[in-house]
Amino acid sequence: MNLSGYPPWVVLHIPHDATFIPDEVRPQFLLSDQDLALELQRMTDHFTHALFAAPADEAMVVAAMVSRLVVDVERFPDDALEPMAARGMGALYQVTSQLAPLRRPLSPIEREALMRRWYHPHHERLEAAVDAALNRHGRCLVIDGHSFPGTALPYEGADPAMPRPDICIGTDPFHTPKALEQAFVDAFGHSGWKVSVNEPFAGALVPASRYHRDARVMAVMVEINRDLYLAPDSLEPRPDFARIAAEIRHRCVAALGAFGGGHPPG
Repeated sequence: MNLSGYPPWVVLHIPHDATFIPDEVRPQFLLSDQDLALELQRMTDHFTHALFAAPADEAMVVAAMVSRLVVDVERFPDDALEPMAARGMGALYQVTSQLAPLRRPLSPIEREALMRRWYHPHHERLEAAVDAALNRHGRCLVIDGHSFPGTALPYEGADPAMPRPDICIGTDPFHTPKALEQAFVDAFGHSGWKVSVNEPFAGALVPASRYHRDARVMAVMVEINRDLYLAPDSLEPRPDFARIAAEIRHRCVAALGAFGGGHPPG
């Protein structure tokens, strides 16, 4: 079933909400338990599942099962195609958010085992969800749900003194129609939040089989500044978390209403 309020051709992709690190993977990491817990705090998109999907909804959600520190399902599987691989943060991170060593060198067999166990099944689920929407409705929109820290982390290569927006809308030149981009910018702007496009993060994800091939598959990334909804010291939800989460979901639905559910060209 789809999200109540969302059109039935919407798929929610939640790649960085999980904190789970399997016991068999833990020895690969060079960090102490305390430092690993701190890295999880820094790099997890905390509570994004709850921000984009109400708990009572039976939603078309594709969420990663393990922390991005284990495998980042948002990256290209081939480091030669992944820009972040040059910083040691391809699908399998080698460095932390502070650019310190994260894990020991992996053998090709170990790398393939991680990708086979966690990366490829995730993308098979995403492909299946998108295929189902296309078969039933002739189109699909992937809403890629993320959050970001209020102050840039070292791995980002950005100036930590620069103020950040409340909301970042990420787009893809092929999969994000301009009308869809504008609808999301306007919808979140109506809440009084400062909205940017592709800053501090850019892009939007679709299944690899459809990437820059199938215009029926649309995509938009919605990134929420964690300062909006997390207590700064504990990284626990703020007292008004439920209201903010409801507003985020409402703004996503309002954007789609303004977009009009229009079919992409092609």
